[in-house]
Amino acid sequence: MTRAQELVEYLAGIESLAVICHDNPDPDCIASALALSAIAEFSGVEETELFYGGTVSHQQNRAFINLLHVNLEHTEQFDPDRFDRIAFVDHARPAGHTELESATPDIVIDHHSTKAPVCDFVDLREEYGSTAAILVEYIRDLEMRMNVQLGSALLFALHRERIDFIRDPTSHEYEAALFVYPHADLELLERLYGAAFSPSTVDAIGEAIRNRVQRGATLATSAGRTSERDALAQAADYLLNVEGVDTVLVFGIVNDTVDMSARSIDPRVHAGNVLQQAFDDVGSAGGHADMAGAQIPLGLFADSDADDDDLVEFASRRVLHRFFDALHLEREEE
Repeated sequence: MTRAQELVEYLAGIESLAVICHDNPDPDCIASALALSAIAEFSGVEETELFYGGTVSHQQNRAFINLLHVNLEHTEQFDPDRFDRIAFVDHARPAGHTELESATPDIVIDHHSTKAPVCDFVDLREEYGSTAAILVEYIRDLEMRMNVQLGSALLFALHRERIDFIRDPTSHEYEAALFVYPHADLELLERLYGAAFSPSTVDAIGEAIRNRVQRGATLATSAGRTSERDALAQAADYLLNVEGVDTVLVFGIVNDTVDMSARSIDPRVHAGNVLQQAFDDVGSAGGHADMAGAQIPLGLFADSDADDDDLVEFASRRVLHRFFDALHLEREEE
């Protein structure tokens, strides 16, 4: 019996399912949730709802949800008593990944490196570059019919998560893309790629460019205070193109936290491990060798009552010191 068949057997007889995305969900997470919803319907589940925490600030992610008509509810509306089962996709544990810290999943499907949670159905595949590729394999094994919405969502997710950036895509991503390609609306995907930047995103990226500090082939920078959390990842992607740079950290103050996004193409640097070493004792951190993230409560680094410019400067110094120390790079003289 395949894992897909095991999942269908597990879902048989269940009337309602809540699929929980991680906070600030990206296309891989959203498309995977959509695919699991389709599998649940195929299995006879009468009601499936998709939930997310945080915000969706990346312009492509907002366009992704709107153009594909993905129905997502915020976790503020989540009532666990309404559902027979709870599923997590593209994350495995509540702490650090979802605002629903008390939610206990019955189903977990993920590709990130993590300790397997104790629940009824777990499929963790570190050897895959995306969760979407796992769900495509389920759909293929079950010989399900795929509509344009799902095909388009999965193809876009596979590209944005791995294929577009050549960030260690595995054969699974290419095989999955070939399978969903005939079902996708390519004109719609072109519109997604052309989604406009918000002015706030441009401001954050500009601030990150202006504040950059480089030590050898490593660059770190502050985007200052911003409402656009996804702009940090976009700035990191952009700055990785700077000549002579192979590792980037971009951080910024978003509400009451210091959010970080790291990228690396240096085979000697594991971005997730570096961020864990630097920040895991004061917040949550982790990720892949080539892309990672971290979040730290602002109060641990700076006085929230301080003048905003002073607060940003103080938090920036602390982040830079910890990051460069974790990489054994010389600090800038103060």
